[in-house]
Amino acid sequence: MSEDLWNELHLELLVQHLVETLSATPQQIRAAIELLEDGNTLPFIARYRMEATKGLDEIALRRIEDELHKAKELCQRKQTILKTIAEQGLLDDALRERILHCADKVELEDLYLPYKPKRRTRATQARERGLQDLADVLLGRAPLPSDKHEFVRRFVAPERDVPDAEAALQGACDIVAETWSEDAETRSWMAEQAKGFGQVVSKVKRGKQEIGEKFEAYFDHHEAAKRVPSHRLLAMKRGEADGVLRVGIQLDEEFTLRKLRQMLAPDRRSPFYGELDRTVEDCYERLLHPAAESTVLQALKEQADEEAIAVFAKNLRELLLAAPAGPLVTIGLDPGFRTGCKVAVVDGTGKFLENATIYPTPPRSDKAGAAQTLLELIHRHQVRLIAIGNGTASRETDAFVGELIREHRLDITKVMVNESGASIYSASELAAREYPDLDLTVRGAISIAHRLQDPLAELVKIDPKSIGVGQYQHDVNQTSLRKSLDREVESCVNSVGVDLNTASASLLAHVAGIGEKLAQRIVEYRDEHGRFDAREELLEVPKLGRKAFQQSAGFLRIAGGKHPLDDSAVHPESYYVVERMAELLGVPSSALVGNATLVGKLNAADFVDERTGLLTVQDILAELAKPGRDPRSEFRAAKFSEGVQQISDVKPGMILEGVITNVTHFGAFVDIGVHQDALIHISQLANQFVSDPSDVVSVGDVVKVKVLDVDVERKRISASRKQV
Repeated sequence: MSEDLWNELHLELLVQHLVETLSATPQQIRAAIELLEDGNTLPFIARYRMEATKGLDEIALRRIEDELHKAKELCQRKQTILKTIAEQGLLDDALRERILHCADKVELEDLYLPYKPKRRTRATQARERGLQDLADVLLGRAPLPSDKHEFVRRFVAPERDVPDAEAALQGACDIVAETWSEDAETRSWMAEQAKGFGQVVSKVKRGKQEIGEKFEAYFDHHEAAKRVPSHRLLAMKRGEADGVLRVGIQLDEEFTLRKLRQMLAPDRRSPFYGELDRTVEDCYERLLHPAAESTVLQALKEQADEEAIAVFAKNLRELLLAAPAGPLVTIGLDPGFRTGCKVAVVDGTGKFLENATIYPTPPRSDKAGAAQTLLELIHRHQVRLIAIGNGTASRETDAFVGELIREHRLDITKVMVNESGASIYSASELAAREYPDLDLTVRGAISIAHRLQDPLAELVKIDPKSIGVGQYQHDVNQTSLRKSLDREVESCVNSVGVDLNTASASLLAHVAGIGEKLAQRIVEYRDEHGRFDAREELLEVPKLGRKAFQQSAGFLRIAGGKHPLDDSAVHPESYYVVERMAELLGVPSSALVGNATLVGKLNAADFVDERTGLLTVQDILAELAKPGRDPRSEFRAAKFSEGVQQISDVKPGMILEGVITNVTHFGAFVDIGVHQDALIHISQLANQFVSDPSDVVSVGDVVKVKVLDVDVERKRISASRKQV
């Protein structure tokens, strides 16, 4: 298939589809597609090409990018199908047009099915035995014979494994059943029935009750396919993958068969009606129902994947954009019992200073020695923050630190930090490169300290799946999950901006247009030549060309550099606009940066020209008024209740403070400091009705909850935010 064919036909089909699903015009969509095809990144287009797309936001651009990818894949599939059918000599103009104008992958495969090379089936064997002509009569493609029995006897051929008339009719009916099952309209009707009126059914497999106890709710479960929520479908599919459940689609067989008989074998006067009637039932049970079941379950799974991935991505975004505690000297504590508590001190820039091991908890319980060591580190390095990992022994360590702060009246803030994925980072190649001479556990403590100082800068070093803010992340489409999470990380990094002179290669790699290899080259260049004094110096980095500079420059910051705008989100290509503004006011351009009063005297429309439109000028003015504005909120830490350290300490009726760790379709999970998150069911999230938990809570929110129920044996806690 030529590129011209894509441009002329499939691009138009894609634009029409997007116009129907997005609040955008064909001109906006075409502009976005052109920019994407030219290699521009989503953050760059959303921020610095607003005129071209008339202000399309990153969400709309993501949708366009995804649909563009799907359309190209579909186009490629059409090319393969057209070539295959043409090689068979069966491609006529009508079929070609249907294939070319098809916009649905399932419909496309249904059109292709009759021509698709097949494995040996009952129908192919019947054709090999010379029964196609008999099947054509049954299908109404040839005139009915005057004598049914005499006609059928013509096909009896013992040498071809057709010993009698009954075998001939059975073989012909097998061909009929397969032909019916490959009809695109019939398959589409069946799929619509299964999706619109079918029931998703899950049953426990024989002998699997005991080992599949966690799937007990789905041992005999029925639910309308059109209403099954994503988390329940994914739970059932996990049970099926584990060999515990059998999941299928149940239809009203009486109604479905009646309709199929009307569609496939309507002529009751046919001498072959009895055989055709039985073939309808065989076709339904053996071919049509399994095909519809597979199609609908696959569609439901894809939809469930999309919803689960969207929830995961939103939670990840909230976590990445959690408020940073700031550039303060911080101690990171990685708690432990037998092996002790690993201590790491980092300065305000995150540089590792010193480490130690203390044993404030059983079995050693050396609180005096631990206190002395910790106090020496605090005084020697002027520590202001203590980050405590929330894993094993965390509450015991937290209590010890709290007592130390109170006893010595220390001006220090202690914070419990989610350490999910820290152990994975500490054992990674990246951690080994960053801290080659340190033990894994010390690297973990450093990571915990960094997470408190700047969550975004540290969490980008970890595989997003390991951060612990999603459900069923191993059950959804892994390619789609990776793409979604990577895109979310990129969006967060670019929305905050990156200090070019302090950022790690891990952080720089997520800046628009850079990637891992260029990020490493930037760091190597910085190590060799010293700090960057201007954005333009990036062009001296080996293999960093004009395109990469264009995409990345606006998201990189240089504090105290040669040009005042290098520490803002104003793109270098628009510096001339700021110079015109300064000239109009009779001040140097540096005087505009951060001066909202001066900026307020300017009229955006006065600076619109052929290169820069009104939307961009308005964005420049907003940036000048508050340069380098951080979208993240102010830092606030949760205060866990003293004396509530394990699940047995939790009692119904308690009011506890905690941190939201995960938001799902059915509620939210909150860390209350006992190593077991409490579930706030969607019905308990607010005093008013809540349709979507993410409307009222986000990952990282500090909330107060009332404990409703505690099941110590099953490690389950339920809580409520109502009337707290």
